[in-house]
Amino acid sequence: MPFLQLYRSLNKKWSRSKRFDALIEYTPVYISFLRAVERQIGPKFLFPIGINDTVIGVYDDEPTSIISYALASHEYHLQLSDELEREATDTSPPLCDSRSVSLTESVDETTSELLRTVVSTDDNIVSIPGSKNPSTSDPLLYGKVTHIKVNFGDEGPLEQVKYTVICYYAKQFDALRRICCPSERDFVRSLSRCKKWGAQGGKSNVFFAKSLDDRFIIKQVTKTELESFMKFAPDYFKYLSESICTGSPTCIAKILGIYQVKSLKGGKEVRMDVLAMENLLFERRVTRLYDLKGSTRSRYNPDSNGSDKVLLDENLLEAMPTSPIFVGNKAKRLLERAVWNDTAFLASIDVMDYSLLVGVDEKKHELVMGIIDFMRQYTWDKHLETWVKASGILGGPKNVSPTVISPKQYKKRFRKAMSAYFLVVPDQWSPAAIIPSKQVADSGQDSDQFVSMGSSSLLDR
Repeated sequence: MPFLQLYRSLNKKWSRSKRFDALIEYTPVYISFLRAVERQIGPKFLFPIGINDTVIGVYDDEPTSIISYALASHEYHLQLSDELEREATDTSPPLCDSRSVSLTESVDETTSELLRTVVSTDDNIVSIPGSKNPSTSDPLLYGKVTHIKVNFGDEGPLEQVKYTVICYYAKQFDALRRICCPSERDFVRSLSRCKKWGAQGGKSNVFFAKSLDDRFIIKQVTKTELESFMKFAPDYFKYLSESICTGSPTCIAKILGIYQVKSLKGGKEVRMDVLAMENLLFERRVTRLYDLKGSTRSRYNPDSNGSDKVLLDENLLEAMPTSPIFVGNKAKRLLERAVWNDTAFLASIDVMDYSLLVGVDEKKHELVMGIIDFMRQYTWDKHLETWVKASGILGGPKNVSPTVISPKQYKKRFRKAMSAYFLVVPDQWSPAAIIPSKQVADSGQDSDQFVSMGSSSLLDR
């Protein structure tokens, strides 16, 4: 308590005779200097509290805590409110979700220049059938490329630290989280702490972590991956919106936010782009885990002991004679249609090299799966690599299937492999033939028409 406040309090409460007796009887308890405590335990609590009196501790080595603080800050929500007021004049009814969200554009020069090179802010607003003005009817289809930037810092006597968080596509991601997460507050709470995670098969120099409650995966994205996402982001949100509204099955692991985190401390700036996505294995006891691409070239993990090892395509094929993965007829149909839809979408935006992550939960007798690693597009360098390896111009066998193939080729190979990897348990109530699309089978052509179903759950016995 400041001395003057203590002095005034004593004057009001006690008479002159009792005043000094109280001071004599007082036994002070000394605590460490707050800055010293901060250095010992890590988090910074000296920033203004967030909305609804939310208190987020900021850890320098946990970028998610910086993101969490930004998402809970008054500045972030003020920018959302400002944009909401600007959109309030449009009274079009919502298509899927009545909870409207908004944002305003605020980026630094470097990021703004990057965005201008990959996405025009004057692009045509994406649309879906039956919607005249999708920007107001569905927050996921908001077409304006805008982002929220939040600045905050700690200017204490010992050191100055400044933080900047840029929330890419904040409006769309906020709308997606309102559909997929229990609440925004739960999402912020989950991101407030994270732990580094040495995921098997991940790149060693890339930041990889899980939220402390295990709900979300946090992964660093490269500049190329970020540029790719900026190009296909409107299509990504459109596809998810259509899947949610129509009930069309999808097994794409949902990305729920992409952020740039910058910290300036002691004249040294650290910058990192990260994504937050759902953890497919949350609250699962997985005994086998596969990362499947539909290829057998360099797709074998010799170290297969332990439930934490990520096995590959050849490991699955090797285990099929003795311990195959059986699924029910309904689950097989659902899986094929989800893979059919997702690969059609990914090929349409020139994405390849994605994987199907499959976990075997033997306790619940269920499979949990999702398509991951779909941030990289088939760019000119991949085109060149495909041509060089197929032509044999640098040596090696000519016309041998290259390791890098086009998105359409990758889609076909992926569909065929995923259909073959999972065996069906015969069921007397199920139809004998299972095909992704009757129209495709009849025509004999490769069609990217999305197949709709009423359920998107893949967790069938």
